[in-house]
Amino acid sequence: MDIMPQIKALSEKVSTLKEQIGTEEATKNAFVLPFINLLGYDIFNPLEVVPEFTADLGLKKGEKVDFAIFQNGNPILIIECKHWREKLDVHGSQLFRYFHVTKTRFSLLTNGVEYRFYSDLEEPNKMDEKPFLEFDITKLRENLIGEIAKFHKSNFDVDKIINNASVLKYLKGIRKTIEAELSNPSPEFVKHFASQNYSGRITAQVLEQFTELVQRAFAQMISEKVNERLTNALSKESEKEKSAAPIPSPEEEEETKVVTTEEEMEGYRIVQAILRRRISKERIVGRDTQSYFGILLDDNNRKPLCRLRFNGSKKHLGVFDKDKNETKILLESVDDIYIHEGVLLATVDFYEKD
Repeated sequence: MDIMPQIKALSEKVSTLKEQIGTEEATKNAFVLPFINLLGYDIFNPLEVVPEFTADLGLKKGEKVDFAIFQNGNPILIIECKHWREKLDVHGSQLFRYFHVTKTRFSLLTNGVEYRFYSDLEEPNKMDEKPFLEFDITKLRENLIGEIAKFHKSNFDVDKIINNASVLKYLKGIRKTIEAELSNPSPEFVKHFASQNYSGRITAQVLEQFTELVQRAFAQMISEKVNERLTNALSKESEKEKSAAPIPSPEEEEETKVVTTEEEMEGYRIVQAILRRRISKERIVGRDTQSYFGILLDDNNRKPLCRLRFNGSKKHLGVFDKDKNETKILLESVDDIYIHEGVLLATVDFYEKD
C-alpha cells in the first residue's frame, strides 16, 4: 500500500493549520485521526478504532488511553495524544503505565507533529524507555515512510515489525553516537585515530591537536561525498536540460550574465556539509546572482544562511545575525569556511526557533 501521497498531504496540512489548533481535542481531530485513517483503519468503526479505551491500572479504575486500534478483536496499537505545542518527553510515563495493562506490543505517543512508536524489545510487556521509530511529520524523510507503512492495516504483521524494530532502534542509537562524535569527538574516539597515525606517546597536547584534525578530516570527507553526489546529480540534470531546451537566440544569450563557478559550487558543498548537522540537505538551497552566490533555508529569500562573495579579487563569506545583518568575513581559501561553522549553525538556529 503506497501511503506516500497521503502522508505528504497530511504533512502539508499540519504545517499549514497547526497555528490555528488551540486544544488537545482539536489536535486529535485535525491531525491524529487523519493519520490513523491513512493507515487503513476506519475511524468510525468501533471494532477497529476505539476512542477513550479503558486501561485500568490495578486498584485505579477508569484510566483511559486516547485511542486503541484493534485487529481480530485484540488491541494492536494504543495511542496517547497531546496538544501539538506540548513536548512529548514528559508524557512517556503515562503511556508506559497503559502499555503494561494491555495486550498490545506497540504504543504511539504523539502531539500530531511528532510521532514516537514504542514496543517491549528489552523486557516482555514492559514498554521500552526509548522509541524504536521517531519522526516529525512536517520534516519526514522518505526512507521512513516505508517503516510507517508497516503499520498499515493491509501490511500489519507483529513479528515482522518487532524484528525490524530492533534494527531501527540500534541504527538510531548508532547514528546518534556518530553525530555526537562528529560534533564533539570524545578522547576515546580521537585516540582511536591518533594511535593509528602517530608513533609517539599520545599526550594531552597531541590529543588536542588530533581532536581538531579528526573533525576536519571527517568534515572534508563528508564534503567530498556531497560534492561527488551533487556533481553527478547536476551533470545528469544538465544533460536533461540540454536535450530538452530550445537553442537560445543571440539576444537571450546576452541576457544570461550569471556564471556559477566551480569555487562557488565547492563553497556551497562545504556549507551543506556543515549545516547537515542541523537540517536536511534538501532545505539548503543555492541561488546564484551576478553579485554573489546566495545560500537560503527552504529556498526562502527571507531566510538567508550565508553568501559566497567570490566574484572579486578576494573571497568573502557573508554571514547573518538574528536581525539578518550581513557581516563579510575574508577567506584565504574556500576551506576556511569550515572555521566559521559555529556562525553558520547559529544562523540555522535563529530561524528554527522562530
